[in-house]
Amino acid sequence: MKKGYLAAAIIVFLSFAATAYFYPQLPDQMATHWNTQGEPDGHMSKLWGSFLVPGMSLGFLVLFIFLPKIDPLKSNYRFFGKYYHFVVVLIMTFLLYIHTMVLMANSGYSLNMTYMVVGPLSIFFILIGYAMTKTKRNWFMGIRTPWTLNSDYVWKKTHDLGGKLFGLYGAFLIIILFLGDFMVDYLVYVILVPVIFIVISTFVYSYYLYKKEVN
Repeated sequence: MKKGYLAAAIIVFLSFAATAYFYPQLPDQMATHWNTQGEPDGHMSKLWGSFLVPGMSLGFLVLFIFLPKIDPLKSNYRFFGKYYHFVVVLIMTFLLYIHTMVLMANSGYSLNMTYMVVGPLSIFFILIGYAMTKTKRNWFMGIRTPWTLNSDYVWKKTHDLGGKLFGLYGAFLIIILFLGDFMVDYLVYVILVPVIFIVISTFVYSYYLYKKEVN
């Protein structure tokens, strides 16, 4: 097994271990969602709330192991495999962190979930942005438009831009934390609007680069 997959498997195990540790302390109805004010506004049963994320993590890991084997461009993974494994470990780590925060919040710990999530989310986007700049053409990871999938040049340039934008977005979220409750009140827009901008801009940019290359 690749070291990255092994590390991810250990993280998934820790997710189940955290559930086992906190389970006796959890209420019958667990808070599983919080609004931008840090107030719980969604609940699940104890069984679903405590095992959903570990189960998802395990399913994602199996999927991540399987996908490179069926990718039509699987030969490219030898050029960016370590970054693919890096992203897998990063996703598993982020899920473990969120799961642990949920378990702690439901076990009586006083946590502001808004701040507990936004900070790590900013780091997550910065690291994802870095990994994006290192990827090669593939069908499952990265900015997959018809034009990036048909040109190494368009893929590289588009991911260079996308990686920088996601890195800036992560830094922007860190700044938001220091602005306090004023910006937290608009957190939904703060999170969604930049993501929509990044998606649209990279989509248009990949088309522009492809037409430029063809011409």
